[in-house]
Amino acid sequence: MTRGQMRALRALVVSGLLTGAGAPAGQAARVASDPVPAPQVEMQLGDGRLVRLADLRGQVVLVDFWATWCGPCKASFPVLDALYRDLHPSGLEVLAVNVDERRDAAEEFLKARPHQMLVAFDPKGRAPEAFGVGGMPSSYLIDRQGRIRFAHMGFTASTATAYRREIDLLLAEAGPDDHPGK
Repeated sequence: MTRGQMRALRALVVSGLLTGAGAPAGQAARVASDPVPAPQVEMQLGDGRLVRLADLRGQVVLVDFWATWCGPCKASFPVLDALYRDLHPSGLEVLAVNVDERRDAAEEFLKARPHQMLVAFDPKGRAPEAFGVGGMPSSYLIDRQGRIRFAHMGFTASTATAYRREIDLLLAEAGPDDHPGK
């Protein structure tokens, strides 16, 4: 995603056209009955390490794209971290991907919001482009086999309930190495 595309996306989100208001609040868009593989993206964590989605296979992964200028992102961030803290021991990984062009804005945001989940930085917008992000925040729930099973755009109180229900469902499913005959 180019800087111009990011600015255009930001303008649409700020204007309220892409905050999730066009979809029923808090409802997931379940991916087709034949889930698609998640894009194989690589992002940089705050400490400089790289994280690859492929490395997280075997876990349920919630990938959330957020920005400091996104109002609903401010509400969703602590909810995502609480899900991480509650469900990480059961196999959930949360990857919060910041798309701000200026890292200092993201650092200020994070300083005010203590968190334990992984936070990655993608100022060039490669990961959101690979996922086809259409608004902020956008999140994707990926099963243990690396397939996108649920997607959300926007955030409301009911989105948190949907996340929990969907994550519980995915955590209950067998992992890639849990099948007989393997």
